[in-house]
Amino acid sequence: MLFSHLMGWRPSLGCCYLEPTDKPGSRLSALCITRKKGPYKMLRKLHKTLVSKSNQDTVLMTNAMFSQKGFPMEEAFVAINKANFQCESRSLDFSDPGAAADQINEWVKNKTKGHIPSLIKADMLDSALTRLVAINSIYFKGLWRSCFQPNNTKMRPFNGGDGNAYKVPMMSQLSIFNIGLATTPQGLRYRVIELPYHGNTISMLIVVPYEEDTTLSQVVPHISTATVHSWTKLMHMRKVRLLIPKFTADAEVDLKDSLSALGVTDMFSADAADFSHLSAEPVFVSKALQKAKVIVNEEGTKAAAATTAVLMARSSPPWVTVDRPFLFLIRHHPTGTILFMGQINKP
Repeated sequence: MLFSHLMGWRPSLGCCYLEPTDKPGSRLSALCITRKKGPYKMLRKLHKTLVSKSNQDTVLMTNAMFSQKGFPMEEAFVAINKANFQCESRSLDFSDPGAAADQINEWVKNKTKGHIPSLIKADMLDSALTRLVAINSIYFKGLWRSCFQPNNTKMRPFNGGDGNAYKVPMMSQLSIFNIGLATTPQGLRYRVIELPYHGNTISMLIVVPYEEDTTLSQVVPHISTATVHSWTKLMHMRKVRLLIPKFTADAEVDLKDSLSALGVTDMFSADAADFSHLSAEPVFVSKALQKAKVIVNEEGTKAAAATTAVLMARSSPPWVTVDRPFLFLIRHHPTGTILFMGQINKP
């Protein structure tokens, strides 16, 4: 299973943003969040939407900065992060890494209602050098607009990415879904299925190869933001019986390598990092961590319409079964932002 929370690193690194400069490697070009317009405005709007009351049962997002006691942070820096990202600021004593890690983890656990019980390990903290820990965690449990009936969930075969077949709990629902058939530049076809969540502002998109001899690895390199946007023109509402596996996806990722590959390098260098807007004391980023969790099960806000147990063959809608490796994307419609993206090889 490959899984990534694409929204989370932006607020956490947003709390420690770099001032725009012309020096290579010194800024987060994907953020540019020192500006009040452009991407920064969008990020602030997105954050506000996700933590609104209408989403509180679906998305739990937390932002906080834990600083070493006595570490001088600029008041304007603290105020901006509190106003824009609801970012709390707390002081800790990092001379005891174990106790500091416990306090941070307890805070995260409480904020995510126990779904993310730990985020920081004691060995990530340096008792002599750690000055600030910026935290972002997000828990997502979408409630389907139309739920899957638990009594329709059966153990069915799933052909794993390793070539083996596994029995997994497969949810089933007869309903109307937005479905489309897309094609890669190489002519490989794949199916896209949209499952809306409660509120209709967020939905899950499932991507699965159409032909049995096409692997997901052949399709994934084709997927981009522009590709996702293009799917809307290909999808149509159809009545089908959809079967998809239940799954829980959680991941913990060190973003240092990924950001460095994008050219964001100075922030990790003790010699090159410039966080003068944050504090007069020279500091740099030692770790950029991400942790996220997604649960996919039958729960929804209302029951799906009851269906007959036996359907006549000529009137039966087609079955769409997701029984092999697939890609899932959770998308925020008002902004087009992909909040999560993951590849499930074996539920």
